[in-house]
Amino acid sequence: MNMNFERKLAIPMEVKEMYPLDARLAEIVADRDRQIKDILSGKDDRLLLVIGPCSADREDSVLAYISRLRKAEDRVKDKIFIVPRIYTNKPRTTGDGYKGMLHQPDPTEKPDMFKGIVAIRELHMRALAECGFSCADEMLYPENHRYLDDVLAYVAVGARSVENQQHRLTASGVEVPVGMKNPTSGDYSVMLNAITAAQHSHTFIYRGWEVTSEGNPFAHAILRGYMNKHGQSLPNYHYEDLLLLSELYSARNLQNPAVIIDTNHANSGKNPFEQPRIIKEVMQNCRYNPTIRKMIRGFMVESYIEDGAQKVTECVYGKSITDPCLGWEKTEKLIEELAQLV
Repeated sequence: MNMNFERKLAIPMEVKEMYPLDARLAEIVADRDRQIKDILSGKDDRLLLVIGPCSADREDSVLAYISRLRKAEDRVKDKIFIVPRIYTNKPRTTGDGYKGMLHQPDPTEKPDMFKGIVAIRELHMRALAECGFSCADEMLYPENHRYLDDVLAYVAVGARSVENQQHRLTASGVEVPVGMKNPTSGDYSVMLNAITAAQHSHTFIYRGWEVTSEGNPFAHAILRGYMNKHGQSLPNYHYEDLLLLSELYSARNLQNPAVIIDTNHANSGKNPFEQPRIIKEVMQNCRYNPTIRKMIRGFMVESYIEDGAQKVTECVYGKSITDPCLGWEKTEKLIEELAQLV
């Protein structure tokens, strides 16, 4: 093979023994897991808000941001259930650029996968221990999921991964809710096929084992917009888009039909300042149509301490080094306004 095998890495069980989850933290994870499932099933009328940086680049600034979310949720917890984004793996369309903390725990240094594995587990565990938040991460590499499976609250499968069979099969064996994004083409059937696959049991090879999954009844849709044949961003959060998804859900007879609206990416044309407006429009549609309100279970927002984005070499504290994000002042206002609309 045209690759160099650098070193054999610790398996998830070994890393968990090095950084174990104690009984108190495991109880927090279990309680939050129950609440999120109640929201997605409609037993709980609150909305999920999956919110945070495009990529978790630095432990200190990410934790500082999450500590602010903790205070914000305390003010709106009767209306909104916050799940911070700690996205430690980043898909790169061309393969270039920062691939996330798993690859580079320090964005200015060369990749070190073992340090990265330790860094992402420590970051998720600190968010849990210091702020009481089990968080969301993207399942970019299905075989890596078990390094974090005991600390996560929510898993997202991205637009470029949702057609991949290994992602779908692994999602069927994940215990927490998994959001399946529509592909970059915008084809709803691809997303719904992924949800169908994730909700069923499968036997397959995973990390060298023959495994049988039980199916994940909380696999659901994430609408993130799409690209047309000219490479232009187009949204799919409008009234007609939501009504169509509701009809397609009904035809499939899937469990817990729910959708999270990703307010950035192609829905905003990667303009993070459009995110509050998009939320307001969707909430207006919820008020107009009870069917849509029943299906809409939350939003996904890209937000950090500072507005916008920067190059890795600029080193502005709390500013995204991947996609532009909404800064904290605007984020706090968004959370308060959303609570008023619920």
